[in-house]
Amino acid sequence: MLVWFLQRLLNARDTATLLTLRTALASLTAFVLALLLGPVAIRWLKGRFRERIASDSARLDELHANKKDTPTMGGLFILAAACLATLLWGDLSSRPVQLGLLTAVGLGALGAADDWIKLSTRRKGLSKTEKLVGQTALGLLVSWVLYRHQAQYLAGLDVVFPGGAYTLGLGIVFIPWSLLVLVGSSNGVNLTDGLDGLAAGCMVFAGTAFTALTYMAGNKVMSEYLQIPHIPGAGEFAVVLGGVVGAVLGFLWFNAYPAQVFMGDAGALPLGGLIGLAALVCRQELLLLLVGGVFVAETLSVIAQIISFRCFGRRVLACAPLHNHFVFRGVHEVKIVVRFWIIAALLAIAGFASLRLL
Repeated sequence: MLVWFLQRLLNARDTATLLTLRTALASLTAFVLALLLGPVAIRWLKGRFRERIASDSARLDELHANKKDTPTMGGLFILAAACLATLLWGDLSSRPVQLGLLTAVGLGALGAADDWIKLSTRRKGLSKTEKLVGQTALGLLVSWVLYRHQAQYLAGLDVVFPGGAYTLGLGIVFIPWSLLVLVGSSNGVNLTDGLDGLAAGCMVFAGTAFTALTYMAGNKVMSEYLQIPHIPGAGEFAVVLGGVVGAVLGFLWFNAYPAQVFMGDAGALPLGGLIGLAALVCRQELLLLLVGGVFVAETLSVIAQIISFRCFGRRVLACAPLHNHFVFRGVHEVKIVVRFWIIAALLAIAGFASLRLL
């Protein structure tokens, strides 16, 4: 919305400088909006949507009993701040920006429906099948549009191995591959959202890393130096992610221990989807496994727990996802969260290091 105004005001011919400014402004705008919206949203949510502690583990419910009645669905004001910042500072003619907004709104609506059913009825939210169908429907739409967009660029449909030495062309298989990335990353963040500040803090590190990666993928000089695919227009997605990171930081102001609000599925599902979309836009899905390693570990811990119990009648963890295992072991919640943040930061650094070292 303000792209044209900035171009005229600054007489900016250097598009890289303008993109850097808009990304920073989107992040700052979203952060301020989240801080301003937070108290209002929390008061509104407190009267309507309070957390109900009703997991499949009686012991986990007991350990989390103090979280009962905390306002939830705070993801709504994360998305509001991020989307408003994107509308202000993003180039709305950009296909990646359009897909980012679609993903945020679509998965946000799905997550909000899941939260609403969970809090307003006796059901535990949408069934796994219903949720997966919703994610798949939106994922197929986003994947198809992204396929049409990326097909025009060299390496736009390639899987790129870390270091850029090896690539694998996908062709039309890009669509199911993209669907897998979008649904997997969406659920990964959702599984991580279980302790105060955990998912939000890890999302800040992963989101910041992919803000930089999408920016560099859209810059010909930087992409050549780092030996990553140059995808024209990918840098515009940095504005979207910059807004997301700023909004999550603003949300974390209220979500830090002891949390005044939870994000709920209304926030976790779209945040995961957006980080997956960022990886697809800049062709760094495999790097997402490293940068988003905390989300991957949480997902794998659930899969391992299910397989182990069904096949051998034993559980490999005291409780899944992984963060709950440490809760059961008596580690204080704050210590678990901070340690996961440290790991998330190190993984983001390792992801950048791999671009030149491998």
